[in-house]
Amino acid sequence: MVRQDIHLTAVLLAAGDGKRFAAPTHKLLSPLRGLPLYEHALNAIIGSGITSVVVVTGAVSLPVPAGVTVVHNPLWRTGQRSSVLAGIAAARGSDAVIFGLADQPFITSESWQAVASGTGPIVMATYDGVRAHPVRLGLELWDEFIATTTEPDEGMRSFVRQHSQIVQEVACQGSLADIDTLEDLERWN
Repeated sequence: MVRQDIHLTAVLLAAGDGKRFAAPTHKLLSPLRGLPLYEHALNAIIGSGITSVVVVTGAVSLPVPAGVTVVHNPLWRTGQRSSVLAGIAAARGSDAVIFGLADQPFITSESWQAVASGTGPIVMATYDGVRAHPVRLGLELWDEFIATTTEPDEGMRSFVRQHSQIVQEVACQGSLADIDTLEDLERWN
């Protein structure tokens, strides 16, 4: 169950161009088990009970259901950091923001719930001991992230490494597999 005592925003990062995916269709719109790839990740968020949901787009527009906010990142070509910043900006008024990736279709609603229920300033899902998404960043660290994370394609990786002593790990079920290539898609279809 998602904590009700704080306001959370889930952010699905979906801005990249998927350049390793050699197909005529953008990877996020490519069908995986009957749905466009990104819809698996979005449905997991919606199914988690988190009510404030943002999808950060860039290279391609994605249709979303009513109640989901789309934020276009015009700087998506600069790397993942700009999408994380767009997500933080869209989450203003929240106590924490939880990030996930649109090309990870096997992250479950239960993983989103587990990370949402964490209490640390940084909460990360782990799968068989491997840190992965979703990642929750508490409001108290947003300004520091904005001021200190400058590498364009770093996202939150370096920030989490620099703050490893305050990361709360949450063991989750599911697969952290992502779809980067057409071969990946065919393997999981």
